[in-house]
Amino acid sequence: MRAGRWGGELALGVRLSVAGRSGWARLAMISVGVGLGVAMLLIAATIPSLVAARDARLAARAVVAAEPVPRGADTLLTAAVDSHYRDRTIHGRLVRPEGARAPLPPGVTRWPAPGEMVASPALAQLLTAEEGALLRGRWGARVVGTIGAPGLAGPGEYAFYLGSDRLTEDSATRIRSFGTRDADEGIAAILLLLGAVGLVVLLLPVAVFLATAVRFGGEARDRQLAALRLVGADAAMTRRIAAGETLAGALLGLVAGGLLFLVAGLLAARFVPADLSFYLADLRPAPALAALVVVLVPVAAVLVTVSSLRRVLVEPLGVVRRGGDRRRRLWWRLILPVTGLGLLAPMFSGGSGLTDGFAYQVMAGVAALLIGVALLLPWLVAAAVRRLGGGGVAWQLAVRRLQLDSGTAVRAVSGIAVSVAAAIAVQGLLVAVQAQYTQETGRDTGRFQVVVLPHAGTQERWSASLSTASGVRAADSVAQVTATPARSAAQAAGTRLKVGDCAVLRQLAALDACADGDTFVVAGPNAAVPRAGSAYTLGEPGERAPGWTLPASARTVPAVRGDLPQAGTTLLVTPAALRGTRPDLSFFDLYVGLDPADPDALDRLRNAAAQVDPTAQVMLIQTRTVEETLVGIRQGLLVGATALLLLIGASMLVNIVEQLRERRRLLAVLVAFGTPRATLAGSVLYQMAIPVLLGLSLAVVTGAGLAAILQATASAPIRFDWLGIGATSGAAALVILLTTTASLPLLWRLTKPGGLRSE
Repeated sequence: MRAGRWGGELALGVRLSVAGRSGWARLAMISVGVGLGVAMLLIAATIPSLVAARDARLAARAVVAAEPVPRGADTLLTAAVDSHYRDRTIHGRLVRPEGARAPLPPGVTRWPAPGEMVASPALAQLLTAEEGALLRGRWGARVVGTIGAPGLAGPGEYAFYLGSDRLTEDSATRIRSFGTRDADEGIAAILLLLGAVGLVVLLLPVAVFLATAVRFGGEARDRQLAALRLVGADAAMTRRIAAGETLAGALLGLVAGGLLFLVAGLLAARFVPADLSFYLADLRPAPALAALVVVLVPVAAVLVTVSSLRRVLVEPLGVVRRGGDRRRRLWWRLILPVTGLGLLAPMFSGGSGLTDGFAYQVMAGVAALLIGVALLLPWLVAAAVRRLGGGGVAWQLAVRRLQLDSGTAVRAVSGIAVSVAAAIAVQGLLVAVQAQYTQETGRDTGRFQVVVLPHAGTQERWSASLSTASGVRAADSVAQVTATPARSAAQAAGTRLKVGDCAVLRQLAALDACADGDTFVVAGPNAAVPRAGSAYTLGEPGERAPGWTLPASARTVPAVRGDLPQAGTTLLVTPAALRGTRPDLSFFDLYVGLDPADPDALDRLRNAAAQVDPTAQVMLIQTRTVEETLVGIRQGLLVGATALLLLIGASMLVNIVEQLRERRRLLAVLVAFGTPRATLAGSVLYQMAIPVLLGLSLAVVTGAGLAAILQATASAPIRFDWLGIGATSGAAALVILLTTTASLPLLWRLTKPGGLRSE
């Protein structure tokens, strides 16, 4: 009986949600707000599926050379020929089937013959476009097919398989099948920490926004509930009717969120970077996470509505909340921040002693602190506006409105404050992570900017080919040979001899002075420095391996971080120091200087290198290196932060529209009595600016403190990126300014004389 009565009251609330223009407007605002939040949650629920599908395709095409494979009718020779074209990364493989049953990688239906290529759709389109004119001559192959979706990480990936008859057992890997089932080794704890914090940062503001969205139109709903009390409804019944009204908006918001999710997926598939591209078939939220969204959003909406009504006394003749000011209590608002600090306290000692589940502890601590920002902000705004007064008419209107009821404005700003605090915390953690995963190489790029690592071809052919390439200013080589001590074979481990002129040897070590005939010694951390007069055999010990003696003039120099191995000993020798000795110098690297005035010089060099040896690696000489995993995490956080910023803007706009609609009759009366519209516009701006200023101040303090904790967790020195903090706060303030300005046309319309009418 009671369940049936409660069902009827919930149904009444649903019917009231579509009663009259105000009901429809309130339902639309709740639905749009919930829909935006649901769309963000569904996007987050889709990430595991996207990553799993992408990793599965990459694993299915992987080449694993675990043990030697004898040649047979089912074997294939393959070698990697990864390359770059401008800002694009191209993944390629040379292939040579050794029998009729040679394995095919996923997405490929037949092997290309020598001089033929099977390319991904993105690469095939680039090769036929005008933009790819310079790339077409790199491998000199004709595209005879495309790689299907099972063989690509995403539709935007640039990849190919190139047929070759030049592969041999020594220059390639022989396999019987593609793919691997080996599990990933995982990522470092500091990167796991960054990912965990980023997840909380992106999702927590969405939860705050959802809690705000279900309270849109609360004042009008409370007046409607007062009318129901007048006709006999009790307090419990009004709460159930209000829950039914909110439930209707939440369910409609689920539908709207699903549609927005599909639209966002279609747009993202077109505009995300090629490295993050995905197939629409992968755009499936994880079933368990999607079910949680579908269940928890309506339940949370009802709970938030019922909770908000417990603090409002709805009487038959009105709402008591409108009768006076209620002091907000501080003590219970400090519970969550203190709990968060308690969870994060063990992190102050650094990340060395953290347990395996530390990421969950960090996530809980960060979430508690950020929720504390949303809880503290109402008290802070109420305490501040009580002490404000004076000023112009616009200022007084804004302050008095906030003194009477700051809840609506604070709810709009709380999501922004949480987002800014979270963004500042992530920036601080990124500074720490970047310091650990970014290395300053100290390499000189004045003369040479590129190093080429060939796998085939003679030094003479390489020098001739690269020297004549358009855009190349200088080309030099450094050869390598094994140097075995003549007396003690035990000292031979890790000893190398590199031969080149002074210009190229400066790329390997810090040479104070150098002339042809000089010799230098670079000793690793645990390697002994050889004595002058030490005898070496250059090359594999044998009858034809020549001998050489380390001259007394050899000087010990430090290595430049880059091409030299960290362990062992390296002997750097200029050509004159080997006069009379003819070692086998078939292993060499080439250093190339490019014309800075030619933007295509690097790609012309890549083309020239591919003509000699397609498997040769062409790498830029970088003064700074960044971990590739960190770059991927930063890209993901940037995409999420951009989406979150758009959500904040939409939230602010809907909230301001709600406030203006609630006050439309009051605004119309003020204009009728002669108040300039510019004054009302100023009051709207002030009404948003005061909570925003307080919210951003609280966010900066909380975010900076959280950043310090996370940097301590990462065992990094504590420092604050004030430029980044200012940029984040400024971006949030700019979004607020733009959305508030966008609401002014509605203000002009609502203040027309027609606004004096009532339903």
